Amino acid sequence: QVQLVESGGGLVQAGGSLRLSCSTSERTTSAYAMGWFRQAPGKEREFVAVISRNGLMTDYSEPVKGRFIISRDDLKNLFYLQMNSLKPEDTAVYYCAGRWSRDYYATSIVGDEYEYWGRGTQVTVSS
Repeated sequence: QVQLVESGGGLVQAGGSLRLSCSTSERTTSAYAMGWFRQAPGKEREFVAVISRNGLMTDYSEPVKGRFIISRDDLKNLFYLQMNSLKPEDTAVYYCAGRWSRDYYATSIVGDEYEYWGRGTQVTVSS
């Protein structure tokens, strides 16, 4: 059972930055594509970003494209989401998720395709 733990959330003013981290209990994290999702109050969970198991492919949702950067450090079993130019509409609970993948380049924006999830970290952006 892979355990994921997010950290780095908090309160920030609009225009500011935060870096979220996701640590894993899995020794072979390089076998997993990793994604970030978020859920705002009263809204459905939505895809934010994903990185392939080899780190060479990434994908972002339109609202965050150009502002957020996903990365991974498999030696440390850590995954990151650098969030810049934050907006109040980025306020949500952010979840990291892992998807085992045989394909080194595969990514997925579909939450149901991920087997493992963290408990989330709150990000609040004030205007």
